[in-house]
Amino acid sequence: MSLETLFQQLYDSPFSATIRENTALFPWIESFHVLAITLVFGTISIVDLRLIGYPSHRRGARQLIIDLLPFTWAAFAVAVVSGSLLFASNAVAYSHNDQFQWKMLTIIAAGNNMAFFHLTAYRRIVDWDDALPPPLAARIAGVTSLALWVLVVFLGRWIGFTLSVFF
Repeated sequence: MSLETLFQQLYDSPFSATIRENTALFPWIESFHVLAITLVFGTISIVDLRLIGYPSHRRGARQLIIDLLPFTWAAFAVAVVSGSLLFASNAVAYSHNDQFQWKMLTIIAAGNNMAFFHLTAYRRIVDWDDALPPPLAARIAGVTSLALWVLVVFLGRWIGFTLSVFF
């Protein structure tokens, strides 16, 4: 079975039709998605700014990451669930939308950047936790992360302007 067939079956499902045809359901799901992304972006931005070299109020980088990570992951989970519901409502059109595809690739790139940071600079965080400026690897990870998440937000918003139901 091809992805195209799978997306068409998802689009044709009663579940997707309910989201698509209910005048209140889609906007509610979209609102939860936007709120979740806002929390994801906000918590990540706080950490990224600390990694770039902006001091945090009475916290080292390690403690800041430990404190904010649970909120980031919880919000990311809500964003994934709500985003999946939005996708299901019009899977065929979303799958053909360039901005949607770029958004997904950018989220993957942001995840790779985070993994790279945790495998490199974060392993030595006890050596530079309170240091300003942080090491170059941490600053690069912070700038890259911030840029990627700004791009995710931009592309996500742009989907609404470019989505065609008649791809």
